[in-house]
Amino acid sequence: MRRLMVLPLLMATACSMNPRLDTPAPPVDAAFPQASPVEAPSAAALDWRDMFGDARLQRLIELALANNRDLRITTLNVEAARSQFRVQRAAQLPSIDANGSYTRQRTPLETATAGFGGGAPTGPVVGPVVGADRPTGIEFGQFNASAALTTFEIDLFGRLRSQSQAAFERYLASEQGRRAARIALIGSVADAYLAERLATEQRALTERTLTDWRTSLDIAQRLRTARQTSGLEVAQAEGLVRQAEADLALRTRALQLARNVLQLLVAAPLPSDLPPAVPLMAQPVVTRLPVGLPSDLIANRPDIRQSEHELVAANADVGAARAAFFPRLSITGLLGVTSLAFDGLFKGDNHTWSFSPQISQPIFRGGGLRGQLALSQVRKSVAIAQYERTIQVAFREVSDGLAGRETYATQAAAQARVIDTASKRVALSDLRYRAGVDSRLELLDAQRSSYAARQAQLDLRRDELSSAAALYRSLGGGDAEDGGRR
Repeated sequence: MRRLMVLPLLMATACSMNPRLDTPAPPVDAAFPQASPVEAPSAAALDWRDMFGDARLQRLIELALANNRDLRITTLNVEAARSQFRVQRAAQLPSIDANGSYTRQRTPLETATAGFGGGAPTGPVVGPVVGADRPTGIEFGQFNASAALTTFEIDLFGRLRSQSQAAFERYLASEQGRRAARIALIGSVADAYLAERLATEQRALTERTLTDWRTSLDIAQRLRTARQTSGLEVAQAEGLVRQAEADLALRTRALQLARNVLQLLVAAPLPSDLPPAVPLMAQPVVTRLPVGLPSDLIANRPDIRQSEHELVAANADVGAARAAFFPRLSITGLLGVTSLAFDGLFKGDNHTWSFSPQISQPIFRGGGLRGQLALSQVRKSVAIAQYERTIQVAFREVSDGLAGRETYATQAAAQARVIDTASKRVALSDLRYRAGVDSRLELLDAQRSSYAARQAQLDLRRDELSSAAALYRSLGGGDAEDGGRR
């Protein structure tokens, strides 16, 4: 047993063959384009409930976080990675089994006495006999109890430690992947909800416009019947009605598709008791989000941290592949007791033990070890490239969000002026038509322009809100775990 006490010392002195890992410098600029020189810290810490103030949207996000199957699969994959790490870590520790057995056996007398020149055995003999004195065989039972140390590798060169580290880093990477999936889900629900709001309000606008244009068509047809207008005005009024009817079908289809996407993300039928929706133009979404510096982005984005853990795991794989070239020292041991009678099993000098150290040095593997090392080094290079690419993609996404942050407000203000101008034109055209100065064609054209401007305003508002949601997601926002409260 004193020899077994050396095991922890040998385990503690195991070296590591992992190569030195220098995390690559971020392959991006030190600051985001269009960002203020005194940009506030990143909005990643902003709670998603504060980001999206619509109570209806908040309820949908809560349902999605609780029910979404993709997020559930990702969470289960994290559990699988955790279990795999436990399996790999167990390889570093001794495996001790307790065994108990009873053996009953009979040996023919001729076989038992073969080593004694065919003479009779000297000890007591139990078994059936032939005649009065001569036994036919030896029969006896034996009880055994032992504690066995199965083949245990002393990790002198850190091979098992490197494999355990790789498994642990992949578990951490899967956890970051789950957090990234959570953020993506929040953003996807917000996008789907905004698309549903857009389709709903554009459909309502189309229905109101279609009602007005049908009235105009009826008036134009009556005037045509009374020979007070030309067939051109009737044709134009009818064209507007047909355009509105086509738009209505388009908006109806878009609304149904948006609801289908929303229901898929929520992973359940939409409840009937949802809070009332906030109109798209009044949506309480934060659109002026600070982005901080690229260093903040690297610290806040789970997908970047996931790539970093994958890189560390790949580096540990290289260490394990390098350690495979060196000798392996393993130990097998057994300590137990044996007795012919159960009541004497733990009495007297009945103990048994064995101790079997073994050393193995690879000599010829057909290039397999070198191939494994080369493969692990290539995978490390791939992990480096993926880490750098993840940073570049994140940098671009934030830059795109900044471009939207700096331009959508100006565009929305300009579009509001377009609508104001179109509304004035409709009002003036109506007055001139009633006064007999202009034909009805001018009024119909003004109404068409006003309708198109209002539809464009809704599109623009949805794009502005979606851009803000995308920027929030690209900064790593929405990572709170406690139901949305940090």
